[in-house]
Amino acid sequence: MRAKLKDIKVELRRRMHWPIPKQAEWLEQLVKGHFGYFAVPTNIRALTAFRYRVIDLWRRSLRRRSQKDDATWERIAELANDHLPKPCNLHPWPSVRFAVSHPR
Repeated sequence: MRAKLKDIKVELRRRMHWPIPKQAEWLEQLVKGHFGYFAVPTNIRALTAFRYRVIDLWRRSLRRRSQKDDATWERIAELANDHLPKPCNLHPWPSVRFAVSHPR
């Protein structure tokens, strides 16, 4: 997860002056993809931590846009709740997922 967050930080730095809705759209797509792969049972804490770290990186990026920034935690939390998905299990337990019956 640490390497992915470093990549996100570099990419947010590159996209720092994009309009906020475009940044939000990109981050939403990124977080959805991460959740789609890692949203297995018992991994909710890691997904929550990942989402929190992405929000924090986004906040830091927005704060660097101006000396008179207004990127408070309340505003960033609003943006995140509007655009970023919340973590949830997307895959069933392996016992259910691999319960295949063959017609033999």
